[in-house]
Amino acid sequence: MNLNQDDILIKHLSKEGIDDKMVMGHPASLFVLFFTEMWERFSYYGMRALLTIFLVSKLTEGGWEWSNEDALQLYGWYTGLVYLTPLLGGIIADKFTGYRKAILIGALVMTLGHAAMAMEGISETFFYIGLALMILGNGMFKPNISSMVGQLYPDSSAKKDAGYTIFYMGINAGAFLGMMLCGYIGEKVGWHFGFGLAGVFMFFGLLQFFFAQKIFGIIGTSPAKNEEVAAIFDEENQMSEAEEISSRPAVIRDRLIVVGIFMVASIFFFFAFEQAGGSMSIFAKDYTQRTLDGNAGLIFKWIDTLLTIFPIAIVTYVLYLLSKQIAKKYPLTIVFTGLSFLIIWGLGIWKINREFNQENAEVAASWFQILNSFFIITMATSFSKFWEKKWNPSGPVKLALGLILVGFGFVFLAYGSMSIPLGAKTASVSMIWLILAYFFHTAGELCLSPVGLSYVSKLSPKKFIGLLFGLWFTASAIANFIAGQTGAMIDKISETYGMATFFIFIGAIPVFAAVLLLLFNRKLVKMMHGIH
Repeated sequence: MNLNQDDILIKHLSKEGIDDKMVMGHPASLFVLFFTEMWERFSYYGMRALLTIFLVSKLTEGGWEWSNEDALQLYGWYTGLVYLTPLLGGIIADKFTGYRKAILIGALVMTLGHAAMAMEGISETFFYIGLALMILGNGMFKPNISSMVGQLYPDSSAKKDAGYTIFYMGINAGAFLGMMLCGYIGEKVGWHFGFGLAGVFMFFGLLQFFFAQKIFGIIGTSPAKNEEVAAIFDEENQMSEAEEISSRPAVIRDRLIVVGIFMVASIFFFFAFEQAGGSMSIFAKDYTQRTLDGNAGLIFKWIDTLLTIFPIAIVTYVLYLLSKQIAKKYPLTIVFTGLSFLIIWGLGIWKINREFNQENAEVAASWFQILNSFFIITMATSFSKFWEKKWNPSGPVKLALGLILVGFGFVFLAYGSMSIPLGAKTASVSMIWLILAYFFHTAGELCLSPVGLSYVSKLSPKKFIGLLFGLWFTASAIANFIAGQTGAMIDKISETYGMATFFIFIGAIPVFAAVLLLLFNRKLVKMMHGIH
């Protein structure tokens, strides 16, 4: 079975002119996208980890001293627009630029956005210009790199879901490193240093992708060129039975309905999940015991050391495997990625040394956000193998499982919040409840997000794939708008009903959506017409 799958994949790579060198059983080109996306997510999540905390921090601490409500509303607008612009970026790539140029344009605009945000100390205007550039750049970048991953595999390949899960590990490696280093440097050294650092690695991502473009064959070139090559292949190869079925209008309609339902399900998921940078950040900053002394402080320093070193080591090993395959052909890609990793190692060791020289351990409020990415880095491969080897349920069941798990995570926050008096502005709740919440949120994310991306790729008509990825992220935009507005109610709900009620309310909504997906599972599977 594995040999047959490899043969199918190699044949597809040859047809598309993609380099057939393999890393861990997947195309080497997947890992070029892995590292490009990794540095983009470093920049986005590094900035996101700081945004709410920066806005609510006191003027004496370099922040803007906004209210929780105002800060969370801006957070909702920013993250919502970040996920709305990919709809436009997908259309532009499909019709005009092709995926590769769109990715390069997006990366350059985001680099400029971080440079502007780093100058927030000079003028507030730079901060808002930076946010606007980040929103626009992300719109060009985000849907099109996901589209390229999907095109590396034939739809019939059992490796496609696994490929998206590996890609998702790259997303979260970048998110982890960004939140850890930008969050730490922003809170402990200076906000503008944290904002600026995020842009440095976005620039490295741009360079390593630029110098490896030929590895993708015809994938992601201009739309006109893609159409010409596709026409040649259509003449040379008869349409397979699966492709013939996929071209029928009734099948296309049914599959698009399923994609739409999956998108709605993702709104319920990300509405809850995106509380991480909003209400959960407020909970970490104001209501969680973060100062540790004595043995507790020492234990945390060692745990933080392992959390810093272990993920960097894993992605460094992935880079080593990639470099063995493509260093001779694409040396500059490996040089720039290698240089970026040297800087990351240097910053990681500096951070560890700095913390061990402190008498007590004060956990940065942004630190808790790295847990999501750490759990993904450590669990992504296990989930990938589990779907491939042990149990591979239908898409609706996987999505429902993700919704249940993210809802369950809020049960721990609700339980931990029960001791907080009505309307209290501060408290010292054990950090274990936040850690458990992030663990279950991560398990839910691994069930829903990479699987959702894979199904959008498999169920969408090829000529509209960029647009449909844009719509997938539009669903996330809606979720982020709602998450920000709901999170902004944390003070009002806590004063009237208690913080535990706030978290129970957030957790119950995705569970309700999961029940509906399970009830309609058989119908949805039938409407997918053989795509599994």
